[in-house]
Amino acid sequence: MRKLFLFMFILAFVFIAIAEDVVKIGVVLPMTGGISAFGKLVWEGVQLAYEFKPTVLGKKVELILLDNRSEKTEAANAVTRAIDKERVVAIIGEVASSHSLAGGEIAEKKGIPMVSPSSTNPLVTQGKKFVSRVCFIDPFQGSAGAEFAYNYLKARNVVIFTDIEQDYSVGLSKFFMDTFKKLGGKVSQVFYKTGDQEFSAQLTVALSRNPDVIYITGYYPEIALICQQAKVLGYTGYFLTGDGADAPELIEIGGDAVEGLYFTTHYHPKGAVTEIGKEFVEKFREKYGRDPAALNALGFDAYLVLIDAIERAGSLDPVKIAEEVRKTKNFEGM
Repeated sequence: MRKLFLFMFILAFVFIAIAEDVVKIGVVLPMTGGISAFGKLVWEGVQLAYEFKPTVLGKKVELILLDNRSEKTEAANAVTRAIDKERVVAIIGEVASSHSLAGGEIAEKKGIPMVSPSSTNPLVTQGKKFVSRVCFIDPFQGSAGAEFAYNYLKARNVVIFTDIEQDYSVGLSKFFMDTFKKLGGKVSQVFYKTGDQEFSAQLTVALSRNPDVIYITGYYPEIALICQQAKVLGYTGYFLTGDGADAPELIEIGGDAVEGLYFTTHYHPKGAVTEIGKEFVEKFREKYGRDPAALNALGFDAYLVLIDAIERAGSLDPVKIAEEVRKTKNFEGM
């Protein structure tokens, strides 16, 4: 019995030693559900970044992937599991702003740093010490889209399609609208919900207003369908969207209807100027056989920013890590 107890004690000690040599980082993404394409793109970028830097503070990094199923409630649940069950020291996530708002509340309350690759709504990080991001925000994106519509497309009348269930869409619509009105343009809105398949009612109203541009502030599944159905109803003007369109599935779903669509986004592989940016494009093509998309690059950057912050913190103290993330300046990424 003594030998058995001694063996179990030694085994437990070995497990503890192994655990202490691993740094767990949670990655909370929509791997299934309506916007699963986004999650898969970010995950590809994170995995490639891990190959660049698989260790931190002399310890091996272990990535813990959790699926939020493209749902706000599950986003909060996944962050809770990452912290309470998996005992991660930090989290990469989430993608959609509504998911980051839900999950970020949990991370903030529990004091675990969370770095979003792509949540652009300003409220995601507002008033928070532990939630950060590596992307631009919607006041910038909305203003850029409005200026592009007014100055380049020469639009004077825009109808915005707003998803009332997505904080991202509601916020981006407002920022676009504010700038477009200041420029002297006319703008109005119609509304839909995530998961809608039929848009004939909204399009009938929108097309009756004779828009030069239809601006869609949602995600690729609905954007593609709106474009298809608008073309069927005879619309011949421009489509403009935000970064929620930036997924290969937009073309798979929308086909010819999305040809010529414009959207604002974070990244293009031809814009790589840093050494690591050029190496990222090369390694990504080798690994995945195609050019990287914006969310690939943002996932890559989110991981490297977090690892860099942990190195500068010199410890796994979440408070120190969060402080170093917020102090990040002149970081050489994409």
